[in-house]
Amino acid sequence: MAATRPAGEVDNRATYISFGLAYVLGHGAAAVSQGDRPLLDLPDWLPMTLLGTGLAAGTVIATVAAGRAQRAATDPDAILSGKMLGAAWVVAFAALFLTITGLTNSLGAPDLPALLWPTGSGLVVGLLYLAEGAARRNLLHYGLGTWLALTSTTALLLGTPGLYWTLTLAGGGAYALAAVLERRRLAPR
Repeated sequence: MAATRPAGEVDNRATYISFGLAYVLGHGAAAVSQGDRPLLDLPDWLPMTLLGTGLAAGTVIATVAAGRAQRAATDPDAILSGKMLGAAWVVAFAALFLTITGLTNSLGAPDLPALLWPTGSGLVVGLLYLAEGAARRNLLHYGLGTWLALTSTTALLLGTPGLYWTLTLAGGGAYALAAVLERRRLAPR
């Protein structure tokens, strides 16, 4: 008998793997190449390129998975919730952009984006996962969101390269664990 998921259920495994790799490779490259005594001399563009590539791939994968789940859904309330959650991502990152740009300009601190983009993005993603987890009754997504929001903002206390190590290990590790646990969550009951 083939296993089936309830209509509208999102399989997040590929997204978790892609985002996890982005955290480990992108933030990891920043962790080993920054600070007073970097472990490696990497080009400045490499960490952001690795992170951006992984996040872009994960975003496409997440959008396809959410669209597939939404097409399978029949409940109008679930469909509307899915559309609103999708729009929330655009609004949240637009707000983050405006916040970081405004703070950078107001405080005259050109180095601020290097701290706020990685940590702020983790906060925003974490809060959106919390909302999605609550709306979809997905405890794994909710727990991952909680972890990402708290560890990303805690990383601000550590400076460079500590914040990148925190995002690499705590964020990348959480995504890896979530990918494994997602398989169990989706298993037939």
